Amino acid sequence: MSDAPHHSKRLDRDFYSCGLHCAGWLFLPEGVERPPLVVMAHGLAAQRDFRLPAFAEAFASKGIASFAFDYRNFGDSEGEPRNLVSPRRHLADWMAAVNHARSLPEVDGSRLALWGSSFSGGHVLVTASRVHGLRAAVAQVPFVDGATVGLSFPPRFVAQASSHAACGLALAAVGIGPHYVPVVADPGDFAAMNTPGSKEGYLALVPEGSDWRNEMPARALLTLLAYRPVRYAPRIKCPTLVVCADKDSLVRASDVEKAARRIPQVELVRLPVGHFDVYSGEWFEKVSALEADFLRRHLE
Repeated sequence: MSDAPHHSKRLDRDFYSCGLHCAGWLFLPEGVERPPLVVMAHGLAAQRDFRLPAFAEAFASKGIASFAFDYRNFGDSEGEPRNLVSPRRHLADWMAAVNHARSLPEVDGSRLALWGSSFSGGHVLVTASRVHGLRAAVAQVPFVDGATVGLSFPPRFVAQASSHAACGLALAAVGIGPHYVPVVADPGDFAAMNTPGSKEGYLALVPEGSDWRNEMPARALLTLLAYRPVRYAPRIKCPTLVVCADKDSLVRASDVEKAARRIPQVELVRLPVGHFDVYSGEWFEKVSALEADFLRRHLE
């Protein structure tokens, strides 16, 4: 790959997962013939336009293509109810996206990497343990263990989450609903994420004019507590970069470090930042450059 910086062009490259249409964007660095490829997806209840293009542009500057997609039920993809968070469904979508992206004629599918942040950072760990022939993986401020996340929240929050989830499951069982809860809220108000800074940090990712709604089906809450990507870490065979935020209010830095240490070929970077600081400003510039350099080293 050339040392000269590259601009990119964005192409629609949609695919199907479990019979539903999923929206995908292919970011191609201009002037690079069949570049290597990074498959990437968004965090909890988000969409592909929530800062993924910014990271894709950073990778394109190093001659790397990116494929960013919306899960089923999110963004421009099909599926109801909207914003249904489901690790099982998301992981199936990851596999469908990887298989689709790998076959695109514009890229070199043999030089493939995965990138995920927050909730999708956990999905990257699981998917990397399952996909053969990966060159690299990047897990940025990743969700690694729902069990420890549940323990870090006060009992009142867990009780509220259980009540909302039970209500959502009951309504779904009789074909009513869904029962929604907020994705983010201020501390003291119930939401899937209500730690200090979560509401401001998350909403800053939402593009101006977006029709995204701050809600997700409540029945997903209990599945989050049972989701443990850390268990898959020892099975990852490719070089993996893990970016840990020492001031993370959502995912404990000690849990991220513990998961990283279980990956055979790992580079762990700890930064003095919060969970959402890596998406914009000075820290975005530093983190995206660090990740682009890591990907370039392993995709050449």
